[in-house]
Amino acid sequence: MAEPKYKRVLIKLSGEALAGEKGVGIDLPTVQAIAKEIAEVADSGIQIALVIGGGNLWRGEPAAEAGMDRVQADYTGMLGTTMNALVMADSLKQLGVDTRVQTAIDMKSVAEPYIRGRALRHFEKGRIVIFAAGIGSPYFSTDTTAALRAAEIESDAILMAKNGVDGVYNDDPRKNADAVKFDKLTHVEVIKRGLKIMDATASTLSMDNDIDLVVFNMNEPGNIKRVIFGEQIGTTVSNKAELRK
Repeated sequence: MAEPKYKRVLIKLSGEALAGEKGVGIDLPTVQAIAKEIAEVADSGIQIALVIGGGNLWRGEPAAEAGMDRVQADYTGMLGTTMNALVMADSLKQLGVDTRVQTAIDMKSVAEPYIRGRALRHFEKGRIVIFAAGIGSPYFSTDTTAALRAAEIESDAILMAKNGVDGVYNDDPRKNADAVKFDKLTHVEVIKRGLKIMDATASTLSMDNDIDLVVFNMNEPGNIKRVIFGEQIGTTVSNKAELRK
């Protein structure tokens, strides 16, 4: 087998990825299909962390705009990410993959608290770790959670698994047939161009900690493994990439 490009990765999934065609809620067959893809990668000896958004269940910003206290709205969203994490963990365990959920808010009855050293030991033992409940504070997105946790666990890359989007474009390809896809970008270019891959905080964290970011279409079977083993799909963002216009 070829040598992997990345040996420890953090996979960032949107909450909507778990909703399937319904767009909201959790579609178990969809979760199981994603879990199968991840399990196949884990079988290759790759150390894997996951961060899953909660947008399929709750969004804090619209709730705040509708009059809800923003802090309470964000804490509610953190619970949504934990629900998604527990469902994904169960699907992985049913495939024989030892998995742990760690939450930034104490929920001892259902998950471990986030402890960096414990997470690292889980990786050494071949376990997948799912980080849930954001960073435990309001106003921070799950993109920022992914960037922060990736830095803390010294991940080689963040894999941004997108629904039906095969990379980063200079315009919306669904609205502009002439939109150009980038194969490679630098973190600086992403920030300067205002490309909406991650929020600004998450992009800056990734840049400052020299973490590669790979944006790819998760709906194509085998793509997670292709990215990890160095196949050029999607868009790679790094501090060293040459910009292709």
